[in-house]
Amino acid sequence: METQSLSLSPFQHRVLTIPEELDVFLGGGRGGGKSYCLALLALRHAEQYGPRSHMLYLRKTYAGLRDFELLTRELFATIYGTAARFNSSEHIWRLPGGGTLELGQLETHSDWAKYQGRSQSMILCDEAGQYDSPDLLDLLRSNLRSQKGIPLRMVISANPGGVGHHWIAQRYVFKAAPWTPFLEERSKRTFVHAPSTFVENTFIDQAQYRAQLESSAPHDPELLKAWIDGSWTIARGAFFSSVIDEARNAIDPAKWQTIPDNHGWRWDHWLAHDAGFSAPSVTYVMLQSPGAEGPDGKFYPRDSIIIVDELATNQRGRLNAGLNWPVTILAEEIRTMCARWKIAPRGVADDAVFANIGYATGSLADEYRRCGVSFAPARKADRISGWQTMRRLLADAGKPDVPGLYVTRAAEYFWSTTPYLARDERRQEDVDTKGPDHAADACRYGVLRMRDHMQAFPLTGM
Repeated sequence: METQSLSLSPFQHRVLTIPEELDVFLGGGRGGGKSYCLALLALRHAEQYGPRSHMLYLRKTYAGLRDFELLTRELFATIYGTAARFNSSEHIWRLPGGGTLELGQLETHSDWAKYQGRSQSMILCDEAGQYDSPDLLDLLRSNLRSQKGIPLRMVISANPGGVGHHWIAQRYVFKAAPWTPFLEERSKRTFVHAPSTFVENTFIDQAQYRAQLESSAPHDPELLKAWIDGSWTIARGAFFSSVIDEARNAIDPAKWQTIPDNHGWRWDHWLAHDAGFSAPSVTYVMLQSPGAEGPDGKFYPRDSIIIVDELATNQRGRLNAGLNWPVTILAEEIRTMCARWKIAPRGVADDAVFANIGYATGSLADEYRRCGVSFAPARKADRISGWQTMRRLLADAGKPDVPGLYVTRAAEYFWSTTPYLARDERRQEDVDTKGPDHAADACRYGVLRMRDHMQAFPLTGM
């Protein structure tokens, strides 16, 4: 095949010059021509290796495959005419040289079972930002097997701002400068980050496409800028990006070792807990300022909330996977955290903790109580109201006359997840629950606690 017979954008041409032994991450803004680039890579691979080329193109849902199917129909018709055959029931292209390209769906571990044990020489994953973790794609690497002399390759494509924004940025974007090879630690493979934006795509009406992007995110300038500029730094989190700022919201943990006592006015304090077993559990020690100076010398307006400690049970390197700790172990760790602050292990938790479902001896809250930790239900409020309260407190941090929300830098799980949470695509006022939202949920419960619950738990030291 002579690629000169096709019209390529500068971005697509540059991607085709990357050595085939390197894996590729196609990242950047929307409309940059990434999907067409995936089709071009598959076409070249099939032409070079003929019957030994077996490729798999993946999307999370079957609905996502339709656009790529139409794209390949147009491309392959240009190159092969009617010689390329597509089996609609199997979703497989059989190309004239003997190569195959399967269009597949991968959403859950049960979906992966249909690919287990099979061999592919190239795997192409489009819209990888729809996956909240890389686990399924990591499993799929085991399918990369072929005859000697054929380079095995994985190519991943994603836009910033999705539910998988954080793990993608961490793995592929900030490891090295664009177009510079780097070792990706998990796969032990050398990758190249190849970014693009719609302004480099000469095959679309750029003015019209920009207008479409602007109409899709009219109230989210950070997300819009990420889509247009392809910046993974700007799109730290489509939901909290406009209200959270480490310079304003983060506090120095070294200066917060005890609960302040301002001339007899000891700061109110409580726990905020989001339960989890297979998913992480998150528990915070939260303080409420009486309108006083903190141990760091800063004045915190009355009713400001400060998160001073964190207990998060996520697996190392996996933000959405829990440690499966039983209540006995988790309660012991919570009591240990409270002992550091000389406070009683009491606070608020989500409603699920109080449901008498699946526990022969009562609710999960009853189990905690028997282990020395007392929780009351967080104040009743819908999710949207809770997020609005939390966003307002985050945005007001640093102002001298209104309360704000401050979080210690020692809360690593909070800072690794909350700033990067994506919006729910169908409900823009909510967080996408497929992402690691456990820290944000615990924080939300804490800021919505009912004062009568706190009064029911006298603030006595330990």
